[in-house]
Amino acid sequence: MKTLFSTVALLALSLSISAQDIIHKKVFSKKMDKEIEIVVITPKLVKGKKYKTIYILHGYSGNPDRTYKEDIQDLAGKSQKYNTIYVLPDGNFNSWYVDSPIDKSSQYQTFIGKELVEYMDANYPTIQNRKFRGILGWSMGGYGALNIGVVYKDSFSIVGSSCGALDFNRFGENFHTYQADKVLGEFKSLPKEYFTFDKINQMASANQLYIVDCGIDDYQMISMNREFHQLLTNEKIEHLYIESLGGHDPKYWNKSLSNQLVLFENYFNQ
Repeated sequence: MKTLFSTVALLALSLSISAQDIIHKKVFSKKMDKEIEIVVITPKLVKGKKYKTIYILHGYSGNPDRTYKEDIQDLAGKSQKYNTIYVLPDGNFNSWYVDSPIDKSSQYQTFIGKELVEYMDANYPTIQNRKFRGILGWSMGGYGALNIGVVYKDSFSIVGSSCGALDFNRFGENFHTYQADKVLGEFKSLPKEYFTFDKINQMASANQLYIVDCGIDDYQMISMNREFHQLLTNEKIEHLYIESLGGHDPKYWNKSLSNQLVLFENYFNQ
């Protein structure tokens, strides 16, 4: 019978915690019945000390190593500076971080929002309190972070989206281009639970802080992010909205990630 943790994995984990800041490993998802690759970035762990956690979701066609390869050491430095553990799960190229209604092997909402949080809390010295746990993401990951964050509001108190692909209604042919149909089925039959804009009422009562940013030259995403900001403002939902120079590219994401981590740290310290 499969178990979540093997003796070998636990031994490897104990060795890596004491000796490494950047840990590559696989975590078994019971709901998907498969192992998912993750990267865990920790500060130098001090015995008896507990740490904040932030889950960081990559964009469409990405993976943790591809997305953060150039900046992985920078993230390790920030982990040490902010005394925070960063958790970077593989979103399987085009999972959109949803619980797919058509593919039982693509249940990433449950994996990240529940199974991975439980795994991290059981195996790392995390502060097991939503106040000190956040989630953020880029593009497809921005969509994923907002939806997972709202559904698992008891797990996350702060949620960030950078250049988020937030509105499937605007995708048109891109719904197929970005392979959303592979995990969601045909657009015309898509339930409202998958639409970020239909989660406003849930967000109003979730007691969370939302951070939404987008580059002004991101022609694919800027209009939907502006409209989402207006909806949040109209409903008086607490959030920070940021526009700055840049497009839908790694340069903007790196700037956004650095800025959002500072804002997350300020929130944790309130």
